[in-house]
Amino acid sequence: MAPGKPRSDALLVLAVALLARLTWVAWASTRFPAVEDGHYYDVLARRLAAGQGYTWLWPDGAVTYAAHYPVGYPAMLALAYLAFGATAGVAMIVNAVLGAAAAYGAHRMVDGDGVPRWRPLAAGLAVALHPALVPYTAAVMTEGVTAALLVIAAALAAAARRAERAWPWTTGLAMTMAVATLVRPQSLLLAPVFGALAAARDAPTRSRLARATAVTLLAVACIAPWTSRNCVRMHRCALVSVNGGWNLLIGAETRTGGWEPVSVPPECATVWDEAGKDTCFEQAARREITAEPLAWLLRAPKKLAATLDYFGAGPWYLHASNAGAFDDAWKLRLAVLETIGCRLLLLGALVAAGVLRGPRTVARRVLVAGGALAAVTVHGALGYLALGLALLLLGRRGLERAPVVVPATAAVVLATALVHAVFFGAGRYGLVVTPFVASLAFAGRGPRE
Repeated sequence: MAPGKPRSDALLVLAVALLARLTWVAWASTRFPAVEDGHYYDVLARRLAAGQGYTWLWPDGAVTYAAHYPVGYPAMLALAYLAFGATAGVAMIVNAVLGAAAAYGAHRMVDGDGVPRWRPLAAGLAVALHPALVPYTAAVMTEGVTAALLVIAAALAAAARRAERAWPWTTGLAMTMAVATLVRPQSLLLAPVFGALAAARDAPTRSRLARATAVTLLAVACIAPWTSRNCVRMHRCALVSVNGGWNLLIGAETRTGGWEPVSVPPECATVWDEAGKDTCFEQAARREITAEPLAWLLRAPKKLAATLDYFGAGPWYLHASNAGAFDDAWKLRLAVLETIGCRLLLLGALVAAGVLRGPRTVARRVLVAGGALAAVTVHGALGYLALGLALLLLGRRGLERAPVVVPATAAVVLATALVHAVFFGAGRYGLVVTPFVASLAFAGRGPRE
C-alpha cells in the first residue's frame, strides 16, 4: 500500500469489478454454454474433477492422455467444479473473480508515491468496466484469464518494488507467472521482464538481473512437475502443451493472417499420437518457412492486424454460443461499443507515452502522433505497435524509473505482437493488452528525477 493512499479506493475498484462481472454472469450463465475451444476446456475440466486425469475419451471408447490444450485453465475449473458443481455459471464465476482481482491489480500497479489519488482509481475502474473484458467473462476461454493473471503479476512486481521485504511479493509474482504459463505458455516470455521490474527503481543492473533470473527459475520449477508428466505420458518433454507445431503450421500457411484449416502434410496423415503429430506439423512448418522465408515474413502484417485491429472476443463468443440470445444486431452493437472504448483508451495511453518524463521526447511524440492517427482508423494494430515502440524509446534507464505499468505495457504489447507475428493472429489473442493499455491511460508523467 502506498503511503497516504486509502485502501478503500482499491477495494471500491474490486467491488465494482466484481459486481459488474457477476451481474453479467447472472444474465449469461443459463444462456451461453461452452463452445469452440471452451467446449474442450470444459470437458477436460470435468474429467479432471471426476478423477479421470487430463485425458480425452474418443468416440470409439478409447481414452488417451492429453496435452494439446494447456492444463492451467481446465485445472482451475476442475477445482471449482469439485467444490460447486460443473456448470457454465461456475466457470464464469471463476473468470469473474480473476477479472475483478485484475482490476484491483490495475489500481495497485498505477498507484505509488506522489501519484494523485484519482489516477489509480480511474485506472482500476477502467479495467473494472472495460467493454472488452466484462462481456468475455461469459467465455469459458483462456485469454481473459491470462490477461488477469498478467495484471496481477505486474501488480505484485510493483508491490515488491515498494516493499522493504520484497521476497514475499517476488515469490507470489513467480508463482503467478507459473500459473499464467500453465494457462498460456507464451506468458513465460514475460517472467524475466516482470522479475526485473520487481527491483527498486535505483537497483543496480546486477540485482535486477538476479531478480529476473530468480522469478523465471522459480516459475519454471513450479511448472516442472507438469513437464515431467508430459515426458512420461506424452513421450515428449513439452513444457506445458503440444500444440506449437499446429500453430506454427497454421502461421506458415495462412493467407488472411488468422486461423485457417491446415493442409495436413502427407507424412503426418497417419501419425495418430498427439505429441507425435504436433512434432510432425512443426517439422513441416519449419520446412515451409525455410523454403520461402520472405513469404512467411510478409504474412506478419496481416497476422498483427488480425490480432490488434479489433478484438471482438466477447461479441464473437456470445454469438457463437447462442445466436438466438445474442443475434447479429447485438453482436454489432457490442462490437461498436467495445471498439470505441478500446480506441479511446489507446489514445489515452498514447498521450501518456508522449508526456512521460524521459529521453527522446521528440521521437516519442512523432510515434505517438502516428499511432493516434492509426487509432482513429481501421488500422488499430499500428496504434498499439506505435505505443509499444514509443515506450521502448524511454530506454533502459527511463523504463526502470517509470511506474511499473509503463514497462509492463511495453512488454505485453511487444511480446504479443512478436508471438503472433510468428504464429497466427486473432482478436481474442490481443485481448491481453487491453488492461495494460487502459491502466497506462491514467498513469501520468511519472516520477521526477
